[in-house]
Amino acid sequence: MNQIATLTEFLESGGLRLDYYDMGRRVTLIPRDDFINFELTKVLYPAPLQQQAWFALILSDPQQQELDPMIWFLRFPLDEQAKLLQAARDDFLHRLMENLGQSAAGERRELQAAIQDNPYLFQPTEERLAIFHARFTASLKRPVSRYYEHAKAYFQGELGWDQWSFVGYQGIADLAARIGTDLGETQMVTAIAELPSAPLEALCHCLENEPISKPITLALIKRARQTLKQPQADLRIVSSVIRGISQSTAVDHRNELILKALEHPVSSHSELLVAISGRAWECLSEEQISERFLQRLAENEVGQELFDGVLSDLLYMPSSRAWLQSSLRNPQRSEQLNNAISHFFDNIRQPEVD
Repeated sequence: MNQIATLTEFLESGGLRLDYYDMGRRVTLIPRDDFINFELTKVLYPAPLQQQAWFALILSDPQQQELDPMIWFLRFPLDEQAKLLQAARDDFLHRLMENLGQSAAGERRELQAAIQDNPYLFQPTEERLAIFHARFTASLKRPVSRYYEHAKAYFQGELGWDQWSFVGYQGIADLAARIGTDLGETQMVTAIAELPSAPLEALCHCLENEPISKPITLALIKRARQTLKQPQADLRIVSSVIRGISQSTAVDHRNELILKALEHPVSSHSELLVAISGRAWECLSEEQISERFLQRLAENEVGQELFDGVLSDLLYMPSSRAWLQSSLRNPQRSEQLNNAISHFFDNIRQPEVD
C-alpha cells in the first residue's frame, strides 16, 4: 500500500466525499485543492485565528446520499508563517488510523467512534453552528430549518418590529445565507432601517460571512452613521455594522465608514477595534486606515495587553503581515504608538519565567 500523505487522501480512500469550511474568522467554503495544498504546506492558511486553522470537515457517502453527512470540527496549529504544522496533522491521522485500521472504509458509527475524545476536535458556539448550517444547507440547496419561516415573516415586517425576541438565531442565519433568492434585497433594506438593536446585531454577525451587495451595505452604513451622530453612540451597533459589511462588494463605502468610526471617540474601545482586526482586516491594507487604526489601538481603554494581542494576531495573518510591517516602520508615528510598539517587542523578547 502506498504511503498516505494527507488526511484527505486517507478519508477519500474509504470512498467518502469531503467538503471543507473555514470556521475561524468567517464561515467560508475552502476549495478541495486549496485544502490539499494546505495539507502539503504548499500554501498558507488564509485566515488563521489564534495561530490555528479552525475548519469543518464534512464527510458524505456518495452511495448513501439519503443520509446526512458527518461533520468534524477540527483545529490544527500553524507555524509563524501560517503553514500547517504537519506533526499535529500526522498525530491526528495516526490516532484515526489506529482506530480504523489502514482504510477509512467502514460504518458511520465506526468513523464517529474513531474520533471520540480526540484533542484536535473543538465545539463551535451555537451561533457559529447556526451560521455554518445555514451556509452549508444553502450551498447544497437543502431544506431550511424550522426557524426560517418565522424569521422571514419578521424581516418582512409582518409580525411587528418589537417581536424580535421570538425569532430564532438559526432563522436569521438561514435568511442571511439566502438573501436575493427567497427574501428580496429590497425587503432586507427596508427591514434594516426598522430593526431594533438586538436583531440588527444578530443579522450583522451572520452577514459578515456573506459578500453583501451595495444596497444592503448602504442601509447598514446609514444605521451606523445615525448612531455615531448620537451623544452616546451605541458601540455595539457600530461594531456590528462593521462586521456585517466586512465582505461588502462596495469596498469604498465600507472603508469610508470604518475610517469615520476610527475618527470617533468610541474607536478606542476594544469591541470596535477587534471587529475591525478580526472581521474586516482587509480594509487595513489602506494606508490611511491602518495608520489611524494603529493609533487608536495604542490608545485603547484596556491597555498594552489588547495592543499586544491584536498586533500579534494580525502579524500571523498572511494577508496583513506586509502592510503591518510597513506601518510599524512609519517614521511619523506618535510617541504613544512608539511606546506601545516598543513594549510589544520587549514582551516578545522577554523570556518566560517558570
